[in-house]
Amino acid sequence: MADPAFGDQINAHRGYLLRVAQLQLRDQDLAEDVVQETLVAALAGSGFSGKSSLKTWLTGILKHKIVDAIRHKQREPQAVASFGSLDAELDIDAFDALFGEKGGWDAPPADWGDPEESLNRHQFMEIMDFCLEKLPPNTARVFMMREVMELETEEICKELTITANNLWVILYRARMALRQCLEQNWFAGKGARD
Repeated sequence: MADPAFGDQINAHRGYLLRVAQLQLRDQDLAEDVVQETLVAALAGSGFSGKSSLKTWLTGILKHKIVDAIRHKQREPQAVASFGSLDAELDIDAFDALFGEKGGWDAPPADWGDPEESLNRHQFMEIMDFCLEKLPPNTARVFMMREVMELETEEICKELTITANNLWVILYRARMALRQCLEQNWFAGKGARD
């Protein structure tokens, strides 16, 4: 039987895991199921060695559960869901103002300091979550599939029925929007939100 204290530590990350799953799956019930499966697997597996943080370990389990859920949805007949117009979510022309006529930065990115220190700070992760939630839903989903779930290009394109070129444009837009949000809400004001 699992240690009750370990169960409490795992359960403390439930909210974070649920946010990640909801952002990725866009289905409240399925997200809750996947998080529940993650927690059960964590408690049953006892594979936590302490080489990473508990949150990182749980996120790794969650990634596999989400990928399994996505693959399961692909096999179902109703898996051909409308993904919507990704081009309408973010206007690439809005980023033109960031660059000068010769293609260089009009205003170079601010000095972000020591990235390792920032990543270790809880407040930074709150702002990062805030910025991810500000992304249009489909753009956030693509970003999460690539950067958090670490899915391959072919797998993402198959799941979303988009081309590789479309995927890279969406990822570029997501990264630029996240950059702007982080500049405004973290690096410019060290944690002040809009």
